[in-house]
Formats: sequence, C-alpha cells, structure tokens
Amino acid sequence: MSSTLLAAGLLYLPLALAQIGVVKPLVQDCSPNISGVVCINKYASVMPYHFFRDPPNITADVTLGQTSVSNDTSWVRVGSADFLVFDQQKAMQILGPKPTYEYVFHVSGAVHEAPVYVPAQNKLYMSQLAPPAGYLPQLVVDLNANPPTLSEYLSDPPVYAPNGGTFHKGLIYWGASGGNNSIGGIEQRVGVITLDPLTNKTNVLLNNYYGYYFNTVDDLVVDARGDVWFTDPQYSWFNALTDTPPQLETACYRFRPSTGEVSIVDDTILQPNGIALSPDGKHVYISDTGMISGTISAAYPDIHGVSVNHTSKRTIYKFDLTDNGTHITGKRPIWLSQDWVPDGLKVARNGYVVTGSGKGVDVMDDQGHMIARVQTNYTVQNFAWTGKNWTDFWIMGQGGVSKVTWNLQGQELL
Repeated sequence: MSSTLLAAGLLYLPLALAQIGVVKPLVQDCSPNISGVVCINKYASVMPYHFFRDPPNITADVTLGQTSVSNDTSWVRVGSADFLVFDQQKAMQILGPKPTYEYVFHVSGAVHEAPVYVPAQNKLYMSQLAPPAGYLPQLVVDLNANPPTLSEYLSDPPVYAPNGGTFHKGLIYWGASGGNNSIGGIEQRVGVITLDPLTNKTNVLLNNYYGYYFNTVDDLVVDARGDVWFTDPQYSWFNALTDTPPQLETACYRFRPSTGEVSIVDDTILQPNGIALSPDGKHVYISDTGMISGTISAAYPDIHGVSVNHTSKRTIYKFDLTDNGTHITGKRPIWLSQDWVPDGLKVARNGYVVTGSGKGVDVMDDQGHMIARVQTNYTVQNFAWTGKNWTDFWIMGQGGVSKVTWNLQGQELL
C-alpha cells in the first residue's frame, strides 16, 4: 500500500470507528431507569472538531451545554438534562435511585442570597437584593405547607442586604452587606447580625474593624467554638449597597463574639466570596470571584458597576487550619469554575464541596474532582439543605427557587 493511500485511510479511520460504534458518544444514559440524568464520557476531555465555547461576559453566561460541538449528535442532551454526571460511581451514590429537580418559585431577576434553614420552624429564610425597595424585606419559604409557600419577611430591626447566612445554636447569622445612614429609620453598617427566628429580634455582633467600615461581609460560617469566619470583598460598593467607598483591602477574617476580637486570616484573594468549613474541622474552603470586579477611584468617588474579565480568578481554594484552629495555611487551588464564578459555597456531610456556578450547582470531592452538576434555568447565587434527613436541597438565584431531592446530605446545623 502506498504511503498516500495509508494516510488517506488513517484520516477517515476515526469517522469509520464512530460509525460502527467503537468511539463512544460524549453523552450517554447513566441508567435506563433514571430520567433527566446523563453521563459525560471521560469528562468530554476529547471533543471532535470543530468545537467552541464562548467565554462569559457581563450580559450573558455561557453554559457547558451551549458549547458548539458540531460532530457529536449526543451533545445536545447536555442542555436538556437536570443532572450531569462526570464520575458515575460517586455521582450515582449521591443522586440515589430517584433524584428529582423541581422549579418551585418564580422570583424576580434580583440576586437571591443568604439561605438559612431553621429546623424548629421548618422554614427557609433568604434575602432579596433588589432596589428600589431598599433591599427590604427578606423572604421565607414555609415548608410546613403543601405545597410550600413563599412570602415576605421583615425582622425587628430590619437587616439591610443579607448576603451570606448560616445557623448556629438557634440563631440565624447573617452577613449584612449593606451600609447606609437610614435603613428602616436606623443606621446600619456592613457587619455580622444575628436573628432569633422565634422572637423576630435582631442583634448586631460586629460592624467595624478598629473604626473602619467593612466592605461587604459576603459569606460566613460559624465553627464549633463559636467563631465566625467571613469573607470581605468589595461588591457592596460595586453594586451601590453602601454609601461609602471601601476603606479596607479585600480579606478574610475570623471573629470571636465572646471577646469581640477580629483577626485577619487571608489577604491573598482578589475578591473572596464563599467560605465553608469541612465537617472534621480541619479545612477551610474559600472561593475567589475576582473575574467579577469593579472600579474604585478617587477621581470618580461615586462610580458603581461591575466588569467581567474571564481570564481572572473564578477559583476555589482549600486551606488547612493551624494555630489551634485560629488561622489558615497551605493555600492550594482545587477547582476552576467551568461556568461563571463559584458563588455560594458549602461542604456536604460526607466532605464533598458544593458550589453555585452559573446556571447550576457543581459537586466535587474534597480534592476538587468533579462528580456531578445540577442544572437550572437561572443563575444560581446560593443554596441550602433542609428536612429531617438534610437531603432536600433548595437552590435560589436570579429568577428562580428550585428543589432537589437526592442522597447527598448537608451538615446538620442546630
């Protein structure tokens, strides 16, 4: 056989193999008995030419399913599936035999954040960050009703723009990201505020760093000792939630309410966003959403708004706790978000890391290996586990609130 004929045969060999079924499609059923779930073969690490995915921009996110893959007819299934599976063995364990995804409530296109489940009430609290109503009131989902109901909620005194939330010893801890001279007739500055859901009373735990205003207090978590770990990016200024420009660098802190002391634990992240603790108390996870930033200028002190640089940070980092659990070290990246930025960050009971990521939620193990993805039709900001077994999973964001039922359990917050 001549070298020319041999080269021609090799050129058409992949096509011939695909036609006889030797080359697997990129997407296939995980199980014939489970609908809405598809498996991505080998992470789609080799796509047939020509393929292309547009980068995200300020007006549009581009999902994995919107990747143009012209020579694989199976790829269209990515866009219509509720669940994408990348590691079939691990994913089917957390999905269970009958996973479900349900779009429950249509909400406005505003950011919906800070979900906190209160077991004693069986209610899910969350915020809505939408002018011109002054970012008040918040929202509450009553899970006692069948079907669940969504209503507005206003605490006493009201809390301006909760952006992160958690539950600890009967209290909701909110990261209050808004700062203004008159919110509901009172002044509020960025900080940490608790809400007693049984009395409806709020209490300010922290509102300054040696006299300086915090920037945002975007997300927070409480450790077993009662210390509050929180992130402090600059998004409140970019989004016009504060009436003063940033006075501090972006950083992450640990706050001890019993003494009032605030300690900086990291200042290497461009825009620290989500923060979460591992169930064994040995690790802290923090997301950097520096891909979305803005302008702080002395020449233009009132300029607001955000910009997108898709080559900048959209990364989750893992740290080790040190110094008797008071500081962190060993920073290493474990996840580069494949869709938008990692907004909303929590760790499941089994140690898996869960993050909101564009129009969906990504699940990975504690080393950052992608396991599965829940897909939504709106941009996700956050999520929370509810229910007696902590397996009901509520997702919220710009335009929707959804519920997932699966086997992945959240950490029990009491």
